[in-house]
Amino acid sequence: MSFDGKQRLTVELDADFREQFDQLKDADVDVTVKKYRKKRSLSANAYAWVLIDKIAERQRMKQTDVYRNAIREIGGVSNIVCVQNRAVNELKRVWTRNGIGWQVEELDSKIPGCTNLILYKGSSEYDTVQMAALIDSLCQDARALGIETKPQEEIESMMKEYEKYAESHRSSGQTYERA
Repeated sequence: MSFDGKQRLTVELDADFREQFDQLKDADVDVTVKKYRKKRSLSANAYAWVLIDKIAERQRMKQTDVYRNAIREIGGVSNIVCVQNRAVNELKRVWTRNGIGWQVEELDSKIPGCTNLILYKGSSEYDTVQMAALIDSLCQDARALGIETKPQEEIESMMKEYEKYAESHRSSGQTYERA
């Protein structure tokens, strides 16, 4: 706590930040602090897209449609917000430009002049548990279509791979990027 009553936060960085600091030192910046969540591995993401491709091919659909449908089927990756009608289109525009998985579904609201929106996050923001749910859902869809999937033990091993990586870096004080 400083003398003027404001709180101070000190951040340690593993990477060299001097160049970015020089670019930002005279500008206002926005910093977000949030609860740590384990992120999914690149191999998990790659396998999800292998499944999406096979399902899309079998069903003669676009990969993006398979991906977007799968996102809407799993839990824990959306929020419902009540928005004034005049702000609906702007929120939808801003939200969906985050990526192809970032979707908005409209629902009626009991509040006059408002609309409820379900805001779905794309998988780039998923933690290990959410990514495992997405892959599990895609595996179920693939199997229902007669598409061979990796054995369950291999999928579980793939999901644990990143958890081990993250834990080893966390215990050494190092940071890591989202895959």
